[in-house]
Amino acid sequence: MSKPHQPPTFLVPGEDNSAPGPSRLAHTHSHRDIHDADVGANDAGFGFYSSEAAEPSRPGRRHLRSVSASGPSLAQHHVASPVRRAITDSVDSTDPRAREIARAPRRTFFSRSGTAQSATKTKSTTTAKHHFGLLDAIRNDLKADREEEVIEGKELAEVRQGGTGEKAFIEGSIPHADADLEAQRLASRDTVSDDTALDPRSPSSKAETTTEKDHDPNLVGWDSPDDLANPRNWSTKKKWTVTTLVSLYTLLSPLSSSMIAPALPILQQDFHVSSQVESELMLSTFILAYAVGPLVLSGLSEMYGRLPVLQSMNLVLIVFTMASGLSQTSAQMTIFRFFAGLGGSAPLTIGSGVISDLYQPEQRGKAMAVYSLAPLLGPCVGPIAAGWIVQSGTSWRWIFWSVLIASGIVAAVGFLTISETYAPVILAKKRNKLIKETGNQDLYTIFDVQKKESFAQRLRRNVVRPFVFMTTQPIVMALSMYMMVVYGVLYILLSVVDTTFRTTYNEGPGIASLHYIALGLGFTTGGQIGGRLVDKVYRILKKRNNGVGKPEFKIPFMCVASPFVPMGLLIYGWSIHYAVHWIVPDIGLFFFGLGMMSSFLSTQNYLVDTYQLFAASAVGAAVFLRSLAGFALPLASPALYSKLGQGWGNSVLALISAVLGIPAPLLLWQFGPFLRAKSKYATDPN
Repeated sequence: MSKPHQPPTFLVPGEDNSAPGPSRLAHTHSHRDIHDADVGANDAGFGFYSSEAAEPSRPGRRHLRSVSASGPSLAQHHVASPVRRAITDSVDSTDPRAREIARAPRRTFFSRSGTAQSATKTKSTTTAKHHFGLLDAIRNDLKADREEEVIEGKELAEVRQGGTGEKAFIEGSIPHADADLEAQRLASRDTVSDDTALDPRSPSSKAETTTEKDHDPNLVGWDSPDDLANPRNWSTKKKWTVTTLVSLYTLLSPLSSSMIAPALPILQQDFHVSSQVESELMLSTFILAYAVGPLVLSGLSEMYGRLPVLQSMNLVLIVFTMASGLSQTSAQMTIFRFFAGLGGSAPLTIGSGVISDLYQPEQRGKAMAVYSLAPLLGPCVGPIAAGWIVQSGTSWRWIFWSVLIASGIVAAVGFLTISETYAPVILAKKRNKLIKETGNQDLYTIFDVQKKESFAQRLRRNVVRPFVFMTTQPIVMALSMYMMVVYGVLYILLSVVDTTFRTTYNEGPGIASLHYIALGLGFTTGGQIGGRLVDKVYRILKKRNNGVGKPEFKIPFMCVASPFVPMGLLIYGWSIHYAVHWIVPDIGLFFFGLGMMSSFLSTQNYLVDTYQLFAASAVGAAVFLRSLAGFALPLASPALYSKLGQGWGNSVLALISAVLGIPAPLLLWQFGPFLRAKSKYATDPN
């Protein structure tokens, strides 16, 4: 006869099991393990304890209930089956043969039921009926157990691998099986609080490196690989709801940045502005705030989470958009638009972090295409709406009222819908909740550091990180330099397209603003094509690389797309120079938008995949540099076109974008792995 099942062991604070605080499982058990320990079941079959004789010698029950009054009782959750208790009493009090049948291997009751039944024929009719009833009860119980095994399969796998558990079943921590998340871990329990210890590639950052870390009962993590608290396990519907709302935040902010372009001549008259530079400053000061905001906001989002920063800064955008609509002087307009841009800069840097939080690398292409389209499509939609507002004779202030209404609606929906997505913040909240419930101050997460940092230390470390990226990360510097030029050219076009078509083709404000549609179509086409191709190419290259993905697999599409940027500028510039049919410069704008969006998509994906945990800081550094160009280059555009004209002026811009943009993806493909290997912030693809 096989040995009785040994009940699971528990780590109980105090030698006498009376110390305060709930008992903690030394390792995670499935429902079946704890249930079988409670009823004394045998691993191979059913060996039931007597209800009277075996009860005093059942340590499993004492251990299962060895918890304090404040802690939960495992036995309450994993109670013995009433059917089994009835069978146990019957087996021990009536027929020894029935006990042997009950203790037989499980297959007896499925493949050898005839043998079991023949054994009962030697008894009386009453005894036979009792045995048949007993076997039926056992069969039903086994059938229920087999159904339960299907549900518990994943949990049982966790048990065999040696997960950790706490607070009843497994409300403690099992590190997420997702290799991508494992690669993001900041540091283990033994790290220090500077960024040298926050290297996600370091061995100490991986929970699976030592058995001690795997079985640490104080480690708080995901309950299982399928834990719905992990944003990557959210439903597709919930993920796309968050993605859509964050993209709408990102759309409305750049829409506000360029919306006053058609109204600049009227603003010059109302505010008595004679300087062209001062007029352009009212437009571009919004973009200057884009350069300042991400440097602080990206770090704050990695301290307190994406949600509070995103929603609070959206409120800042709403307040100062209203203030801009009430402006009485050009100075007021310039200052209020700067603070509005500061609030609107949050989704530009935090949104990419949200995408990284929600999706695996091979799933990010489509989501990133939707998100990346917003900051480029917004500046095209804004001038179109503003152009018709101006042409209709409505006050220019309605430009701001319309943005205010749209932003308020999106903010209200987002407040009710969006949840936190940043894993370290989610786990920190879970840790704090468990500390409050259990009183155990030793609980920690894989993202915690041993040395307690003050608020000032944490703020300095997180806020300084984007500056560190700009000065120490060649990948960030190279991609940001290219996007600086392209983004600056975009805002040059946004500031002059309306005026150019008015003067060259004698069009009204409303009709002239429609040419921004060509840019918008280029952005949309690039996003739709790029979103699909980036994911598809990534999956193909990952499969060829033995299932190991690399950020460089997002680069090939940029090699094809980047030449469209200089080509579009040349078509646009020289067609305007010779005043050919208006459709030709629109074709040039379309190709520029197509190339810019595709390149923008590839660079965003590459940065997010390379610096997954620090995606907000990496993108924040890139946003800072490109926004500086978006602010400064439009101020220089009047002098550029007055001296060189549309043809040669745009040719110079095309040459610069070609020199930086065409070699960039080729160099990243060749040297990207080496640069990532040297970076302490980059994610190990393995």
